[in-house]
Amino acid sequence: MDVKIQSVKFDAGKQLLEFVEKKMSRLERFADRPTGVDVILRLDKDSEKGNKVASVALHVPGGDIMAEQRAKTFEEAVDLALDALKRQIEKRKDR
Repeated sequence: MDVKIQSVKFDAGKQLLEFVEKKMSRLERFADRPTGVDVILRLDKDSEKGNKVASVALHVPGGDIMAEQRAKTFEEAVDLALDALKRQIEKRKDR
């Protein structure tokens, strides 16, 4: 599965990039035939809820599945987005 990571308004460190790739590789267990995933990490101005935003688009046959989450760390935002994607995949399988 092709994982594309884009960081907006900052340079993502090697450790963060490896973390995101490791987490996104787990999606292959849940989704049927995923072709790729796009991850956009960006800084936001709203620091009250958390200024780190992770947007994830999972490309699967039948349409993309998207999730966007914000948190105080990028790792937490990625984890929350991954959980949201898993829930959407389960809903899609139940149909």
